[in-house]
Amino acid sequence: MPTAKIVVVDYHKGNLSSVVRGLARAGVAAAASDDPEAIRAADGLVIPGVGSFYDAAVFMRASGEDRAVLDAVAAGTPVLGICLGLQLLFERGDEGIPADAPTVATADVMGSGAAPGCVFEAAGKRWVRGLGLLHGSCTRLESTRLKVPHVGWDQVHLTPGGAASPLLEGFAGGANMYFTHSYAVDADADEGDVLARTHYTRSFPCIVRTGNVFGCQFHPEKSSAQGQRILENFARIVKEASA
Repeated sequence: MPTAKIVVVDYHKGNLSSVVRGLARAGVAAAASDDPEAIRAADGLVIPGVGSFYDAAVFMRASGEDRAVLDAVAAGTPVLGICLGLQLLFERGDEGIPADAPTVATADVMGSGAAPGCVFEAAGKRWVRGLGLLHGSCTRLESTRLKVPHVGWDQVHLTPGGAASPLLEGFAGGANMYFTHSYAVDADADEGDVLARTHYTRSFPCIVRTGNVFGCQFHPEKSSAQGQRILENFARIVKEASA
């Protein structure tokens, strides 16, 4: 019987059932919740990928989910961000910011000192603060030749760090995974945090890790056997951390 409990963080955007079902197939108890105390108490967390960076970050701050996730990370709880969930792990993004959103002063150009969902300016551009667990920015994919959003199956190329990561044990480098996104992590991410890259309009990190925090830009729950393997590996990481 499953013993570890994974909470899928619900920020009231989209259907989370496919993620919950994928985790259940991986052998863990899983449920969606927007309750900060349930998030803090979970053995593992998944932040799913639906909506815009600004809307998601603002909801997480208003609901207390942001603080609950940060507390869980500090306590050693494994976390997996999926698609937008990966992007929210980073310091800042520029998606969906209303023109009339007020700005706050920050300690630096990455928004240090601001709460998730706060809007700030840096070098004449408006940004919204993410969870700040990984260094870097999330920006729109731009191309005059390729279609944006990037939707469909595309290759995942492992870095040396990715090949050695427990999240990717048994994962076939170069495998095609399912993507649907217009924004991605930019070139200012720390290279040591990048486990894999995908090449579409630019070379962007598609799997990342820092400590007990992982992220996938693609949707493992929609990516057939190789995606399910990643969910199984994450479930094992959660079980080992909670043993």
